[in-house]
Amino acid sequence: MARIEFPKDFVWGTATASYQIEGAWQEDGRGPSIWDTFSKTPGKVFNNDNGDVACDSYHRYEEDVALLKKLGVKAYRFSIAWPRIFPQGTGEVNAKGLEYYHKVVDALIAAGIEPCVTLYHWDLPQALQDKGGWDNRDTIDAFVKYSEVIFKAFNGKIKQWITFNETWCVSFLSNYIGAHAPGNTDLQLAINVAHHCMVAHGEAVKKFRELGIQGEIGTTHNLYWFEPYSTSPEDVAAAHRNRAYNNEWFMEPTFKGTYPQFMVDWFKAKGASVPILPGDMETISQKIDFIGVNFYSGGFGRYKKDEGLFDCEEVQIGFDKTYMDWNVYADGLYKVLSWAHEEYGDTPIYITENGACYEDALTEENRVHDVLRTEYFRKHFIQCHRLIESGVPLKGYFAWSLLDNFEWAEGYRKRFGIVYTNYQTLERHPKDSYYFIQDVIKNDGFEV
Repeated sequence: MARIEFPKDFVWGTATASYQIEGAWQEDGRGPSIWDTFSKTPGKVFNNDNGDVACDSYHRYEEDVALLKKLGVKAYRFSIAWPRIFPQGTGEVNAKGLEYYHKVVDALIAAGIEPCVTLYHWDLPQALQDKGGWDNRDTIDAFVKYSEVIFKAFNGKIKQWITFNETWCVSFLSNYIGAHAPGNTDLQLAINVAHHCMVAHGEAVKKFRELGIQGEIGTTHNLYWFEPYSTSPEDVAAAHRNRAYNNEWFMEPTFKGTYPQFMVDWFKAKGASVPILPGDMETISQKIDFIGVNFYSGGFGRYKKDEGLFDCEEVQIGFDKTYMDWNVYADGLYKVLSWAHEEYGDTPIYITENGACYEDALTEENRVHDVLRTEYFRKHFIQCHRLIESGVPLKGYFAWSLLDNFEWAEGYRKRFGIVYTNYQTLERHPKDSYYFIQDVIKNDGFEV
C-alpha cells in the first residue's frame, strides 16, 4: 500500500457560517438579516425552515469547541454575523455581539485552535438591504466600518481573516438565479452586486493594512471545474464561459485588476455592464496574503444555442452524485487549483470549504456510518496531496462542515456535517467521517 503523507505544518480545519449554526436570532441585540427575511417568506426555503434556532451554537459553542479539539484540527473557520455587531448595519456597536465572539475566540485559543474568521458569510443586515443592499455603494462604506470594528476588537487574537465568502453566491445565485436571499432575478443587479462586493473586499484589505492588524487577510471564491464535452471550438468556448462565470470573473479582478474581456463582451450582448468607477479596479486588486477556495464539483458541457446564460448545456458522463445532485469530481479539484496557480501565481491557497451532502441515518448507538462522505473526503485528500507534490502552494484544508446545519434554501433536509445534529434535541453525534478525518490529522496522512 502507498502512503499519502501531508506536511507537518499543513493546516487542517473545519468550517461553519453564523446564520447556519448560531440560532438566537433575536437575542442580545441582534438585528434581522436578509436571511431572516428570506427564510420567513413562504416558499423560499424547503419546508419553510429558518435559522431561528439552527444548531443553537450561540449557547452551545463550548460543546462545539470540544468537538473541534477532539477532532484534532489546528484551525476553525467561522463567520461573524454583521447584524450582531451592527443591528441596523451602521450606527452604534452592539457590545453584546462583540462579547459573544470574544467568548468563542477565547475558547478556541484555550483549546489550541486558531480562529479563522469570515467577515461576510451572507447575513447582510436587513436595514441595509432596505436601502438597496449591495447594489448601493453606501453598503461598501458600512462594510468597511464594520470590518474596522472587528479588526480592532480582535487584533492579536485572530490571525487569519477572510473578507467575503463566495461572492458568486452573493451576487449571481442570490440576485440573478434568485435561489438565495434576497432572491432577485436581474442580471444587471447581480453584476452590480458582484462588483460592489469586490470593491468592499479591497477597501477592507486597505483598512486592514492601514491599521497594521496582525496576521493575514484574503478572500474566498467558490471555484468550479467545467470542461468541454468535445474539442469542437463551440464546445470549448461554451464550457469556458460557464467556467469563467465562477472562476475568472472573480479571480481575474482579485489578482490582475481586470475583468475577462470575453465575459464583459458576453454580458454586454445580454444588456448588462460592470459599473466601474475610477479607482475601483486598483482597490479590488489589493495584494492579499492568501486565496481561499471553496470546491464542491465540476462537470462537462457543450454548445447549445439559447441554453442558459451561456449557450451551454451540461452533459452527464456518469459521475457519482451527492444528495445535492452534484457531481463527485475529485480530479476537478486538482485541475482547478493547478489552473489557479498557473494563472495567478504563487499566492498561498487554502481550501476553505470542501465536503458532501448525503442522507444520514443515526443508529441506536448514536453513530452515523457515512461511507460515501468518508470516501468523498478520501478522494479529495488524495488530490490535495497531488497538488502539494506538484508544487502548488496549498497550505490547508477546511472540511465543510463541522455540523449538520441550516442548509440555506434547502432548510434542514440536506446534511453536510461530519457531526450529526439531532434537530429535536440539538445533541451532536460525530459521524464516521469525523473519525476518519481525526485519524488523518493524527497520522499526517493515510494509506491508499
